[in-house]
Amino acid sequence: MSGPKGAPARRGEAAGGVAATWAASADVVVVGSGVAGLTAALDAVEAGLRVVVVTKDAPDAGCTRWAQGGVAVVVGDVPADTVAAHVADTVAAGAGLCDPAAVESIIGAGPAAVRALQARGAVFDRRPDGGLARAREGGHSAFRVVHAGGDATGAEIERALVASANGLPMLAGHVALDALLDDAGRVVGLVVLDDRGVPGVLHAPAVLLASGGYGHLYASTTNPETATGDGIALALRAGATVADVEFVQFHPTVLWTPGANGRRPLVTEAVRGEGAPLLDRAGRRFMTEVHPLAELAPRDVVAAAITRRLAETGADCVWLDATGIEDFTTRFPTVSAACRAAGVDPVREPIPVAPAAHYACGGVVTDVAGRTAVPGLYAAGEIARTGLHGANRLASNSLLEGLVLGGRAARAVAADLAGPRGVAGAGAVRTPAIGIADRARVQRAMSASAAIGRDAAGLAAASDSVEAATLLRAPTDRSGVEDAALTLLAQAVLVAAGTRTETRGCHVRTDFPERDDRWQRASLVLGLDPAGAPVVRTELATRGAA
Repeated sequence: MSGPKGAPARRGEAAGGVAATWAASADVVVVGSGVAGLTAALDAVEAGLRVVVVTKDAPDAGCTRWAQGGVAVVVGDVPADTVAAHVADTVAAGAGLCDPAAVESIIGAGPAAVRALQARGAVFDRRPDGGLARAREGGHSAFRVVHAGGDATGAEIERALVASANGLPMLAGHVALDALLDDAGRVVGLVVLDDRGVPGVLHAPAVLLASGGYGHLYASTTNPETATGDGIALALRAGATVADVEFVQFHPTVLWTPGANGRRPLVTEAVRGEGAPLLDRAGRRFMTEVHPLAELAPRDVVAAAITRRLAETGADCVWLDATGIEDFTTRFPTVSAACRAAGVDPVREPIPVAPAAHYACGGVVTDVAGRTAVPGLYAAGEIARTGLHGANRLASNSLLEGLVLGGRAARAVAADLAGPRGVAGAGAVRTPAIGIADRARVQRAMSASAAIGRDAAGLAAASDSVEAATLLRAPTDRSGVEDAALTLLAQAVLVAAGTRTETRGCHVRTDFPERDDRWQRASLVLGLDPAGAPVVRTELATRGAA
């Protein structure tokens, strides 16, 4: 195999000291081809950098493509809505753990980022008067969410970015295994495996991780098969820290079918924004008793309320009644198609829904330009913990963050490469063997004890189950890399969830049901101990820089 187009091939070293079949070089390697990754790659090219994109599946197979709702952004066309109001809604949803400075910085950069996306060809839905069509979602005080194709916003964004990236050097079907570091701890490259498990090395003074979250830590998720936390695990092994990993957001309304696991179709929050109520098995609306915003309460509130109602009634799902929405099929074509494929006609009958793992609010600790604690290592998108989301992400802030941080990280790389660099080719490969547990066992343990509703006994049992199933071995293919990442992420989430003895945002402790601001209003920062196990290192003040 030769190196990627535009990069010279040469021999190198790969995992465990095994000679690689190829090596190549670039200024920056971008891992991931969703909204953050492709935005970063395109902006890096515009900055004059040589870029290689690594993506373990087809370029459009990641989470961005499946995003339905839209992009939350204030551009001045909605009367009485302001950036300050968007910031306030974000901070309120984050349940006391947002970094206000980061929120203001990222939300304030949203309008320019959306305009740049439109310049790359993304087309959003319009009103009859030509203005941007808007939706309102949970936790938002205004109709500020722009969308495309009704409920196919992510697909349109991904289409535009993939088209813009045509001709950019891209290694599809390759999974990132480990960062290469020089003796000073600076990044000098990346080890990758192709779809046959053949190792190669990309020499570069910068690696930008945009590989998404870890939805497949759970048995049922809205995420595609790519969301296995590989980038977060790689960053941890390289010496970076993570924070807020206990805050895993469960989407309240995922299409329910008996016995289904894996990726499940979500029913966008915008359906509730258009007036669809949630009903229990008796046909009774219950969210009006839970929160003043009822179905438009923040996601953590709605998901927890549904979970409680299911436990109280013994039902497997609740029902979202969208039969009163005019032109539902036209407004929500993606949801309509998924429902009909499952034998449900949303125009004539309520949609059966239940919560499922959706979004990682935490991740690799970065500043608001994507820099991590490891020189030369950057992160953007769902993988990153910038301080924007806190304990619960506000709906439709994820695509916005990917756009903003992708561009900022590219500019940070360009600025940093003007200074001292690591020595190309001098990196040492550090992980011949890592802990890997059976994926199905990890998912069962996490779904049973670390989903919505956690307690000390369940978390301990899940930890014991994962530990008992973990063996040290060297991953030799994509599945092995993913299983190793999920094993490490399970350990990290369980450590953080066990340490946070309170209920906050989407972290619900049934044995500590109240929020505790006396000492727990801080983000838990985790790193790896010398044995490679996640440990809590410190607390990150919510008003400090990430």
